[in-house]
Amino acid sequence: MSGEYKLLIGGKLVDGDSTMNVLNPATETRIATCPRGSARQLNEAVAAAKKAFPKWAATTMDERRRVLVRVADAVESRREEMARLLTSEQGKPLGEAQGEVDLTAAFFRHAALLNLDPKILEDSDARRVELHRRPLGVIAGIIPWNFPLMIMAFKVPLALLAGNTIVVKPAATTPLATLMFGALIATIVPAGVVNIVTDANDLGNVLTSHPDVAKVAFTGSSATGLKVLGNVAKSMKRFTLELGGNDPGIVLQDAIPKDVAPGIFQGAFFNSGQVCLALKRLYVHESQYDEMCEELGKLARDAVLGDGLQQGTVVGPLQNAMQYEKVKTYLNDAHANGKIVAGGNVPDRPGYFIQPTIVKDMEEGTKLVDEEQFGPILPVLKYKTLDEAIARANASEYGLGASVWSSDRTRAKEVALKLEAGTVFINKHADIAPHIPQAGAKGSGLGVEIGEEGLLEYTQVQVLNEAL
Repeated sequence: MSGEYKLLIGGKLVDGDSTMNVLNPATETRIATCPRGSARQLNEAVAAAKKAFPKWAATTMDERRRVLVRVADAVESRREEMARLLTSEQGKPLGEAQGEVDLTAAFFRHAALLNLDPKILEDSDARRVELHRRPLGVIAGIIPWNFPLMIMAFKVPLALLAGNTIVVKPAATTPLATLMFGALIATIVPAGVVNIVTDANDLGNVLTSHPDVAKVAFTGSSATGLKVLGNVAKSMKRFTLELGGNDPGIVLQDAIPKDVAPGIFQGAFFNSGQVCLALKRLYVHESQYDEMCEELGKLARDAVLGDGLQQGTVVGPLQNAMQYEKVKTYLNDAHANGKIVAGGNVPDRPGYFIQPTIVKDMEEGTKLVDEEQFGPILPVLKYKTLDEAIARANASEYGLGASVWSSDRTRAKEVALKLEAGTVFINKHADIAPHIPQAGAKGSGLGVEIGEEGLLEYTQVQVLNEAL
């Protein structure tokens, strides 16, 4: 890339009506000036998607699959450049950024393996009943800043395979890799089928309330998700909301702390804890509590904090200034209501850095335990009985994910089935793949993303009921 970034509207790469700066969160310095879309341009993008819809919806599944595979090829061809750009704007270590680019291509490639063949529900002397899946129309894809490419790839390939067109709105602080993606696909995807418009957090209402948008696929905070839900309800739009989480992990008494600690640490501190599905509170039996805290503390103390582009970095910065200030309030709560095992400090250096922090002796009723911290701080809580741990783990408004850690897989599964979460992991946490659906329980969202179940969310059921 030359350093010039463009919006993608109606198959054309265009300037924004204004511009905005994008910062590197590791240095707080400007890395690029990129286009900022206006309401006029967003409306143009929706109009382009609406115009492209009938022709795209009329293409065969094989034609759509070929386009998705070509997109995957294009992403893979620029893997290193795209990953370095992603790290520069998002902050995550380069290895994690490379993994995100790889998964982005994998999601497009996997979507090309799916199908929407009609189902025969009845074929009798009385009637023949077929179930068909029809595309919805224009999709609004709203993407957060923690995984700008991968979460875009949760939505775009499935929407396109189903015959829809889409307008993608990346997060204001991480638009660059998404705009690079737009430039890569501009000559691969037919004009208007995929459109990408940036904003400065000011066009969400315009997009989600637009009369020509048939569905909103939103990933982000629960507070913003409620606003989106209010907008879509006004015109009965379809929607998928993947929202926040406060994922519990329960370490059973038979687990060996030294063995499970690395997986727990990875599940909590990957992407600096800025993962909806991250492990955010850990319950440990009192007999192992101190040992578990110390094992996690060692990992936190050894984890290299730094610029994601520097070799050896394990934990990068928070992505933006607003999140940085928010996470510092959780750090203050940890100091006030718990005991710091490791970390606990804000380094005196440029960038939005907070040391990976393990906190013990916290209880429910504190800010760090009850809310979603979305940062590199893990509270470790003590429990006496397993029933108590399960009840405390479930006592949350969220229900995105959870995990159980044990040397006994059968017992772990029994506990997992008692947890109120859309996904429960056993001896791991936050394992995502293109064929595995993701659905939040309770306040963590509505609808399903990823996999065959996610594909169905981009369709309208049509039943043909024929008299014989």
